[in-house]
Amino acid sequence: MTVEGTWDLTIATAIGRIKPVIELRREAGRLTGTAHGAGEQVPLVDIGVEGRTLTWKQSVTRPMRLNLTFTVTVVGDTLTGTSKAGRLPASKVTGHRRTASEAPDPR
Repeated sequence: MTVEGTWDLTIATAIGRIKPVIELRREAGRLTGTAHGAGEQVPLVDIGVEGRTLTWKQSVTRPMRLNLTFTVTVVGDTLTGTSKAGRLPASKVTGHRRTASEAPDPR
């Protein structure tokens, strides 16, 4: 399964919906990535793929300082799963991979 590409996510949190964009790519055979949203860009770390399950971690400072752990299931160009921040309840995550014809999101 390939997960590379640009993904538009929606995270349903207790404080509202957040719509980050993640970019996943292969560099020297290794999966790397970044997340963009809320005026910041952060690296994705500990990226893993096992079957249809994609996992990664990232730290954010907006809207508050959090260390997030994502676990999602990828089926084709869609994903669903959760994001977890410490003791806070898990947040539902959905997303879709942009096609070559989709224009970049101006966020």
